Amino acid sequence: MIVCYTLFMPGRNSWDGKWSSEGQLFAKVVAYSSKEKANRITKEKVYSYDFGDGWRANVTAEHVDAKLATKIRRKSGGFCGYDWMIKSIEENGAIKL
Repeated sequence: MIVCYTLFMPGRNSWDGKWSSEGQLFAKVVAYSSKEKANRITKEKVYSYDFGDGWRANVTAEHVDAKLATKIRRKSGGFCGYDWMIKSIEENGAIKL
């Protein structure tokens, strides 16, 4: 099963209230051999993390097929260094430091 994680920054504590990377796609596609693990991850549609300084991140997790996964990989700008959030979701079922 293939899961697509997509990063959003809905809480922005910048001078203009915007994220400099707004409008760009930041997604990571992960293939899981365990259907149960993929289903457990996608059961929660949105994972949130509050940085405590006015910034907040949301990560969505959804099943995708191989064709869509290929398109996402081509268009994505990576995961902005927040791959640790995916690892935390996989290990804890939530985003934790």
